[in-house]
Amino acid sequence: MKSTFRTLFYLRKNQPRKDKTVPIMVKVTVNGESVQFNSKVNVNPIIWDSKAGKAIARSKEAADINIALDNLRVAIRKSYDKQMEDYGYAMPEKIRNQVLGLEKGAKSLVEYIDLHNQQYENRVGVNTTRTTFIRYKLVKERVQDFLKQKYNVSDIPIRDLTPVVLENFYLYLRKDCKCENNSSMKTMQRLRKIVYFAKNMGEAMADPYQSFRVHFESVDREILTQEEIDTIYNKEFITGRLEQIRDVFIFACYTGLSYIDVSNLTEDNIQEAFDGNLWVMTKRSKTNVNANIRLLDIPKEILAKYKGSQKDGKCLPVVSNQKTNEYLKEIATVCGISKKLTFHLARHSFATTITLSNGVPIESVSKMLGHTNIRTTQIYAKITDRKISKDMDVLAQKYSRRKQG
Repeated sequence: MKSTFRTLFYLRKNQPRKDKTVPIMVKVTVNGESVQFNSKVNVNPIIWDSKAGKAIARSKEAADINIALDNLRVAIRKSYDKQMEDYGYAMPEKIRNQVLGLEKGAKSLVEYIDLHNQQYENRVGVNTTRTTFIRYKLVKERVQDFLKQKYNVSDIPIRDLTPVVLENFYLYLRKDCKCENNSSMKTMQRLRKIVYFAKNMGEAMADPYQSFRVHFESVDREILTQEEIDTIYNKEFITGRLEQIRDVFIFACYTGLSYIDVSNLTEDNIQEAFDGNLWVMTKRSKTNVNANIRLLDIPKEILAKYKGSQKDGKCLPVVSNQKTNEYLKEIATVCGISKKLTFHLARHSFATTITLSNGVPIESVSKMLGHTNIRTTQIYAKITDRKISKDMDVLAQKYSRRKQG
């Protein structure tokens, strides 16, 4: 497709100087994307021809202005031609930066991703997890694949990361990577952190995210009903491996712990608390926030089943997340459950089926899940029709007594 390119000079009349001259502005447009900047040349509006885009008086002043604008036009054209020759595309912001001398010393996008990721890796085990670090490594892979496919380059200056490029990257994630909106937006969020990292490193660049909105869609998250949880818990399996996966999954259903937190759980984390009951007392690996959960009878039975039999003082026989989810699919089939059974489903089920549906306040649920913001808990918490029915039964009884009185 042929690239469209245009340079326009116009006046910014709302900022007159004391000598009555005004700045001559430049608008560079490439394929509908444009950028405006000050030419650093001033002119008296009386001698300006807006259609011709130049001064029209026969004077040295007008001649000097037109020479300066011609030189600027040539520089803009050279920058455009060079970009087209080198990359096969041109970006207005890059033209502006080159013409104004802002391009010197600018690092590339991938350079900043590498710098960010190197620093982020040092935080693993301190205040973040290797899983999150791996997701930032995936951002680099996605960006490089996108640049190669869309622009036939492996990297671009970070100042070339415009809102249009961000929009194209988002569409690439949706169409080519087959990512859902929320998954794509998480990638866009991580890239935004890298952009802010570059700005904090002193990179002089416009914020491309000012014109790109990160938006998440409301998702109807799947949960297990109490009947489905009971079915899985009471099922007798032929193989010991499925039985172990079931036990670990059910333990998560009754504690709300994530896969990594169940995996890291040791017998030291099981303590008798102030009320004489056994509690899980741990910190979430993801956020390092306390997560203290009183144990009900079923998770206590599961812990007792494996007590002292695991290596390194671990509580439960946890295998890899991938293997666990593969076995959970098999368990769902054996138990006649049509829902997509994943380990994270246990956390949702704890929030909704086990706690909220049985009258546990959302503030308590939030604390047990280790959330720092109750709005995060509301994402997990799905009020079931059964809970609504129970609440309305209580309301109906109140009005019934009122009527009888």
